[in-house]
Order: sequence, then structure tokens, then C-alpha cells
Amino acid sequence: METLTSLLGAINGVVWGPIMLVLLLGVGIYLQIGLKLMPIRKLGVGFKLMWQGRTPKPSQADTDQASSGKADKDGEISPFDALMTALSATIGTGNIAGVATAIALGGPGAVFWMWITALVGMATKFAEAVLAVRYRETDSTGYHVGGPMFYIKNGLGKKWLWLGGLFSFFGAIAAFGIGNTVQSNSVADAMDSTFGVPHWLTGVIIMVLAGAVILGGIKRIAKVAGKLVPIMGIAYVIAGLLVLIVNASQIGEAFGLIFYYAFNPMAAAGGFAGAAVMAAIRFGVARGIFSNEAGLGSAPIAHAAAQTKNPVRQGLIAMLGTFIDTIVVCTITALVILTSTVWIDGEAGASLTALSFDAALPGFGNQIVAVALAVFAFTTILGWSFYGEKCCQFLFGTRSIMLYRVLFVLAIPLGAIAQLGFIWLMADTFNAMMAIPNLIALALLSPVVFKLTRDYFAGKDVLPGEALDHDK
Repeated sequence: METLTSLLGAINGVVWGPIMLVLLLGVGIYLQIGLKLMPIRKLGVGFKLMWQGRTPKPSQADTDQASSGKADKDGEISPFDALMTALSATIGTGNIAGVATAIALGGPGAVFWMWITALVGMATKFAEAVLAVRYRETDSTGYHVGGPMFYIKNGLGKKWLWLGGLFSFFGAIAAFGIGNTVQSNSVADAMDSTFGVPHWLTGVIIMVLAGAVILGGIKRIAKVAGKLVPIMGIAYVIAGLLVLIVNASQIGEAFGLIFYYAFNPMAAAGGFAGAAVMAAIRFGVARGIFSNEAGLGSAPIAHAAAQTKNPVRQGLIAMLGTFIDTIVVCTITALVILTSTVWIDGEAGASLTALSFDAALPGFGNQIVAVALAVFAFTTILGWSFYGEKCCQFLFGTRSIMLYRVLFVLAIPLGAIAQLGFIWLMADTFNAMMAIPNLIALALLSPVVFKLTRDYFAGKDVLPGEALDHDK
């Protein structure tokens, strides 16, 4: 195990080095500039479309001028549920344990770099969803499939098929890390420390509950996510705001720490080991991506299944995922941590967040975090099971889906009893390896994104993937 950990650590140091930071931020900035800051300017439009897309009627004409003129029912789930499915995968341990880890390893300045990652990531997530719907296909079972592997195949051409295969390979494996074992491990740890529930028992319970949903496919996953994600997300935000009301006098100082240490090294203090500026950038970007997944190429797999005919409209809805996940939820977690003094004591992970909540809300603050972590992690497991199976389907065909689902469910209790450090290292490494093919494709297909966006806002027709001839 030590040899494998050392090997993964060496790979992690390379894939999360300067090249990856330049790729992630560079592609995001390039897309944001190419779109003339549209994702930020049209944030309100995105929220309006999301609300309208909760329950599309079968007879509803597509108001965004898709040329077919048929009902806007070309998909398996509503645009709202597509976003909730994507959010179910992103709002998870990254928002609770990930933010805490970023602060513990990179200092308060890491939060600033999480914000930057989110702002440029909105353009990345927009582009991913636009391309996912634009180049999606219908599989042999009649379901819509899409994502980086399909916009690589259909957008860049068959000669780039190897890149799509590479993404799918890394994605199918990464799902067992970021979307499975990391989640069950973090929940098991929180349940053990808060309620005394053994790790193995938590793993078995999650396995049974998740299995009942996952084996039902995307429609069941979307139905559960559409209910759980908004309820738990709002409840967590309210709990965080209560803590910030209690710690109101410390909020200004917390923001000061974030902005100052984003550009200045922080000396060791108490149990905190100190952090260089590069550490703040590295862990801020890495944990920001871990949380909102902008650039990973995961979320567009869910958005490709949306009942929409217009790629740009789904892109406007998709970019909200990054905003909600990082600018809203992660910021609240960060402020809760930084308005307490617990982070200086050397704590890390979910326990740091739990202790910070408990410092302001004694007796039940840690229980709020434990329950939130359990629900967030559960929905993340659901969302990532779908991502992983679609990657597996791209590589091995439709028949492989059920086998992948079963293996995915069986891995949950194994993650619950595994070593946390190794699990996080594996998840981090495969996240980066997954992102590289996707970022290359986004850069090469950016002219398509820019043109479709201009056409949409000019009132021209914008076709979905099923209206294209993928055999050419």
C-alpha cells in the first residue's frame, strides 16, 4: 500500500502541478473572454430558465426557436432535474470536507482561489453543457447520451476517438473515487465521531439505500436528486447563516484573511503549519474543482439527458451549478470555519467544519454537519454512478451498464472502511487525469460554443445533437 500511495503521490504532484493550473484557469479564462463574460452577465437569465425548466409540459413548444418545431421533450429528464442531478454530484464532501482541507493545507487564501476557479468555471461549465447537448446521441435503448466522449467523437471527428476513450477510461475509474469511496468514507467518519456508528454499518446502509436508486437508472436518480438536493442545500445554507449571525463580528476579519493570504504566505500559528502562496493557489484550485467539477467533464453527461432542444439554454442552466456550489455553499462553509478559531488548531477535513459549526451552535452544530454530509454524499454517489456508467457504456457498450452499477454499489462499504488519506489522493489524481482530455476538447471546440451562443442571442436556430448527422 505504501508503494502504491507513493506512486499516486508522485503522479498527483505532476497532474496537479503548474500545467494543470494553467490548463484549468487558462481554458476557463479563454472561454469567459470569448463569451464576453456572458456567463456572469446572464446569471439572472440562467436562474429564470432553471425555474421555467422544472416541469416542461409534453405539448410545450420550444420557445427558443429550435428548427424542428416539435415539443421540447427530447430527453429523459427536465432541465431542472438535469441541473439537480449535476448538483447532486457536485454538492458533497467537497463543500464540507473539501473546503476545510483547502484551508487546512493552503490557508485562508485558498478560498479566494476557489472563487476564481468558480468564476472562470462558470464559462467552462456553460461550454461543457452546450457541447453535450449539441453533440449528444441516442443509444440502442432510446436514451440520450452525451458528454466529453461524445463531443470529442462527434465534434472533433473519429480521428480523436482515442481522446474520448481516454476520458471515459479515467471517468469510469474516477467515479469510484470522487463519487463513491470518498463520499462513503467521509460519511462513515462523521457518523462514527458524532453518533458512534461503526464505519462498516454506515457503509452497508448507504449501499442498500443507494443501490435501490442507482439500479433504477437516470430517471430514478433525477427524481430523488430533484427532491433531496434543493431541500438539503437550503437547510445547510440556513444553518450556515445562523452560525454567521452568531459570529457576525468576525466576518469582516474572515474576508480580510481570505484576500490578504491569497497573495501572501501565512506563517505557522498554533497547530496550523503555515502555507505558501503556491499552496493557497494549488489547494484552492484543486478543491474548487473537486467541489464544482468545472472542467472535469462530469456534469455535461447529466445535462445531455435534459428535455431540451437548445444547447445554449441548457448551458445557461448548467453554469448555475458552479455558482451555487462554490460561490454560495462553499463560501458559507469557509466563513463558518474562518469566523471560528478551530482552524488554527490543526484540524482538517469534515471534523474541522463540524467543530466550527459546534463552536457557534454548541451541542448540535456537529450533528448538523454530520447529517448534511450524509445527505450530500448520498446524492453525490447517485450522480456519479450515472457519470461512471455512461463512461463505461462508451467503452464497452450498453450491456456493460448493469454490471457497472452493481460493482459501483458494492464499492460503497469498501470505501467506508478504507484509509481516508489514500482515498483522497486517488480521487484527486484521477480527477486531474479526467480533466485533461476534456479541457483539450473544450479549447478545440470553443469556436462552436461561441457561434452557437451568438446565434442564440441573435434569435437564430440552434440545433440539438439529434438533429445532426453523426455518421459524417
